[in-house]
Amino acid sequence: MTTEPARDALAEALREALTEATTLLDPVVDGVRRLSSGASRETWSFTVTADGTATDMIMQRSRTADSPTALHGPTEAALVEAAGAAGTPVATVVAAGTGADPLERPWVITERRAGEAIPRKLLRDDRFAAVRPGLTAQFAGALASIHTVDPDALPDLPTVDQLRFWERLWADLDDPHPVFDFAIGWLHDHGPPEGRRAVVHGDFRTGNLLVDEERGLTAVLDWELAHVGDPVEDLGWLCVRAWRFGSRLPAGGFGTRAELLAAYRAAGGDDVSPDRLHWWEVFGTLRWGIICRLQTSGHLLGLHPSIELATIGRRVAETEYDLLLLLAPVALHDVDPVDELRLAPPEERGVHDRPAAPELLDAVATFLDTDVRPVVDDPRVSYLLRVAANAVGIAQRETALAPLLDARHHARLDALGVGSDSELSARIAEGSLDPDAIVAALAEATLDKLYVANPNYPE
Repeated sequence: MTTEPARDALAEALREALTEATTLLDPVVDGVRRLSSGASRETWSFTVTADGTATDMIMQRSRTADSPTALHGPTEAALVEAAGAAGTPVATVVAAGTGADPLERPWVITERRAGEAIPRKLLRDDRFAAVRPGLTAQFAGALASIHTVDPDALPDLPTVDQLRFWERLWADLDDPHPVFDFAIGWLHDHGPPEGRRAVVHGDFRTGNLLVDEERGLTAVLDWELAHVGDPVEDLGWLCVRAWRFGSRLPAGGFGTRAELLAAYRAAGGDDVSPDRLHWWEVFGTLRWGIICRLQTSGHLLGLHPSIELATIGRRVAETEYDLLLLLAPVALHDVDPVDELRLAPPEERGVHDRPAAPELLDAVATFLDTDVRPVVDDPRVSYLLRVAANAVGIAQRETALAPLLDARHHARLDALGVGSDSELSARIAEGSLDPDAIVAALAEATLDKLYVANPNYPE
């Protein structure tokens, strides 16, 4: 929770930055509030009053002064303005800075646009029912317009070999996940497909798209991961299962892949084959898994202590499941359900009394979610309480099941003739193990991990 002195200090820093970067005279900043969104950077709302006019604004600020993936503020602002000129719905840019100013880190300030970005509301609330059927076409049209922006007009926009870049980031983490190595091998074997050179938004997905209940799409948000590359990367990213939020429709939860490709073509985009889209959807799923692990590293290393960043590391199991669903769905369906995977009080307790550790953790999770969260007014704190309750639930299941699941995993590794996940990853890269045996073992391990991390996730 942000304290009043901290909010006052940020309001003053915003006032100074706006005075330096704009023509606003004596701006007054108030109503500074941290929004619930933004695991990769901070998002703040506030009101600026100048010349008798009050304007609601949004600032997005990097978590660190230097990031290997994010654009600096002025580069991002120039891109947003270029996309707006090409017909993309965007928020009006007010100012941007590199962080060599009172705000200390790269930032972009825009005027606040009307609309909602929370996926569960867009996908389920009745007030969006009228615009929901048309969103796939609007998203496709926005992407087609972004992909007409001339990359040469934005010389500071990086050109990135996406597969090599994310593969290097993953290798640097030195945290073996055999499913990821299996997917990397598949991506190398099947591509990358040939694509034209275009501006890529880099994070075009449900949650970064502002929607009004009458007009539909009103703004494309969060441009900090933009780069020059294959435009189909954006289409594949929109189809990643993480952005469907429980919907079975792959295009952001709102439409089919075929509808997305047809709408993109009708709006002036490329004629994209399903195979090319599939490659980028596999890549996007792998990339999201790596991002989850990168973000949780910020917490584990003490750089950005956060319950949100801590728990996102356990979402890696979801991306592993999604990769196997895309590449080897039969293997997932062939895994027999395991009846012994259930939470139950121990039949024989040791020196400790009841409730046992899993039962205590269950009580804490229930308390946070049912007693504390409903009486908290701050939306961000309420969201983080839900995250905390989920984290306690993960710890509860792992505490109860770790001995069983660890024994099952060691037995799987022994059957493959390897001693660790690191060795399994190396053997997958070498191609020295039976592919069918590898896929079967990966499917079993992934479902065991998901039983702890998110038992409701598998289809």
